[in-house]
Amino acid sequence: MRSEAVNPKQAQHTACCRLIAAIFLFLGILFSQFSFVCNAEKWTGVDESVIERYAKEHGREAREPLINTDQGDLLLFVFLLAGAVGGFFAGYYWRTLTLKSAADSRHPVNERMKDRGN
Repeated sequence: MRSEAVNPKQAQHTACCRLIAAIFLFLGILFSQFSFVCNAEKWTGVDESVIERYAKEHGREAREPLINTDQGDLLLFVFLLAGAVGGFFAGYYWRTLTLKSAADSRHPVNERMKDRGN
Protein backbone atom coordinates (compact mmCIF):
# COMPACT_ATOMS: atom_id res chain seq x y z
CA MET A 1 0.00 0.00 0.00
CA ARG A 2 1.25 3.49 -0.81
CA SER A 3 2.11 5.86 1.96
CA GLU A 4 2.00 8.91 -0.35
CA ALA A 5 -1.03 11.18 -0.46
CA VAL A 6 -2.84 11.27 -3.80
CA ASN A 7 -3.39 14.69 -5.30
CA PRO A 8 -7.13 15.04 -6.13
CA LYS A 9 -6.41 16.92 -9.39
CA GLN A 10 -3.97 14.23 -10.47
CA ALA A 11 -6.51 11.50 -9.67
CA GLN A 12 -9.19 13.37 -11.64
CA HIS A 13 -6.78 13.83 -14.58
CA THR A 14 -5.91 10.12 -14.55
CA ALA A 15 -9.59 9.14 -14.46
CA CYS A 16 -10.33 11.52 -17.34
CA CYS A 17 -7.48 10.08 -19.42
CA ARG A 18 -8.69 6.54 -18.77
CA LEU A 19 -12.23 7.50 -19.79
CA ILE A 20 -11.00 9.07 -23.05
CA ALA A 21 -8.85 6.01 -23.79
CA ALA A 22 -11.83 3.72 -23.13
CA ILE A 23 -14.03 5.77 -25.47
CA PHE A 24 -11.43 5.64 -28.26
CA LEU A 25 -10.99 1.90 -27.74
CA PHE A 26 -14.74 1.34 -27.88
CA LEU A 27 -15.11 3.48 -31.02
CA GLY A 28 -12.18 1.70 -32.66
CA ILE A 29 -13.70 -1.70 -32.03
CA LEU A 30 -17.14 -0.49 -33.15
CA PHE A 31 -15.87 0.99 -36.44
CA SER A 32 -13.64 -1.98 -37.20
CA GLN A 33 -16.67 -4.29 -36.91
CA PHE A 34 -18.77 -1.86 -38.96
CA SER A 35 -16.26 -1.97 -41.82
CA PHE A 36 -16.61 -5.76 -42.11
CA VAL A 37 -20.38 -5.41 -42.46
CA CYS A 38 -20.12 -2.68 -45.10
CA ASN A 39 -17.62 -4.55 -47.30
CA ALA A 40 -20.30 -6.71 -48.89
CA GLU A 41 -19.24 -5.67 -52.38
CA LYS A 42 -15.65 -5.15 -53.49
CA TRP A 43 -14.59 -1.61 -54.24
CA THR A 44 -12.59 -1.23 -57.42
CA GLY A 45 -9.26 0.48 -57.22
CA VAL A 46 -7.75 3.07 -59.53
CA ASP A 47 -6.13 0.36 -61.66
CA GLU A 48 -9.42 -1.37 -62.41
CA SER A 49 -11.72 1.63 -62.68
CA VAL A 50 -9.56 4.18 -64.52
CA ILE A 51 -6.33 2.83 -65.95
CA GLU A 52 -7.72 -0.40 -67.40
CA ARG A 53 -10.64 1.46 -68.98
CA TYR A 54 -8.35 3.93 -70.76
CA ALA A 55 -5.99 1.13 -71.76
CA LYS A 56 -8.85 -0.77 -73.39
CA GLU A 57 -9.99 2.39 -75.22
CA HIS A 58 -6.50 2.75 -76.72
CA GLY A 59 -6.13 -0.93 -77.63
CA ARG A 60 -3.80 -2.12 -74.87
CA GLU A 61 -5.02 -4.97 -72.73
CA ALA A 62 -3.90 -5.67 -69.18
CA ARG A 63 -1.14 -8.23 -68.72
CA GLU A 64 0.51 -9.97 -65.81
CA PRO A 65 3.10 -7.88 -63.95
CA LEU A 66 6.77 -8.68 -64.38
CA ILE A 67 7.15 -9.33 -60.64
CA ASN A 68 3.85 -10.40 -59.11
CA THR A 69 3.86 -9.27 -55.48
CA ASP A 70 0.30 -10.44 -54.79
CA GLN A 71 1.39 -14.00 -54.15
CA GLY A 72 2.69 -15.00 -50.74
CA ASP A 73 4.79 -12.72 -48.58
CA LEU A 74 6.98 -11.26 -51.31
CA LEU A 75 5.62 -7.74 -50.85
CA LEU A 76 6.19 -8.00 -47.09
CA PHE A 77 9.77 -9.14 -47.69
CA VAL A 78 10.40 -6.24 -50.09
CA PHE A 79 9.20 -3.73 -47.48
CA LEU A 80 11.31 -5.45 -44.81
CA LEU A 81 14.39 -5.25 -47.01
CA ALA A 82 13.78 -1.59 -47.88
CA GLY A 83 13.30 -0.75 -44.19
CA ALA A 84 16.50 -2.54 -43.23
CA VAL A 85 18.53 -0.75 -45.91
CA GLY A 86 16.97 2.62 -45.03
CA GLY A 87 17.57 2.01 -41.32
CA PHE A 88 21.20 1.11 -41.94
CA PHE A 89 21.85 4.31 -43.89
CA ALA A 90 19.92 6.46 -41.41
CA GLY A 91 21.96 4.99 -38.56
CA TYR A 92 25.25 5.30 -40.41
CA TYR A 93 24.64 8.97 -41.26
CA TRP A 94 22.73 9.82 -38.06
CA ARG A 95 25.03 12.66 -37.00
CA THR A 96 24.98 14.15 -40.49
CA LEU A 97 21.19 13.94 -40.61
CA THR A 98 20.51 15.41 -37.18
CA LEU A 99 23.13 18.11 -36.68
CA LYS A 100 22.86 21.50 -38.33
CA SER A 101 26.49 21.53 -39.32
CA ALA A 102 29.40 19.30 -38.38
CA ALA A 103 31.64 22.34 -37.88
CA ASP A 104 29.20 23.95 -35.41
CA SER A 105 28.83 20.76 -33.38
CA ARG A 106 30.41 20.36 -29.96
CA HIS A 107 30.30 16.58 -30.15
CA PRO A 108 33.43 14.95 -28.63
CA VAL A 109 34.26 13.24 -31.92
CA ASN A 110 34.20 16.55 -33.77
CA GLU A 111 36.32 18.18 -31.04
CA ARG A 112 38.95 15.44 -31.50
CA MET A 113 38.88 15.95 -35.25
CA LYS A 114 39.51 19.67 -34.77
CA ASP A 115 42.46 18.89 -32.49
CA ARG A 116 43.99 16.67 -35.18
CA GLY A 117 43.82 19.48 -37.69
CA ASN A 118 41.20 17.89 -39.96
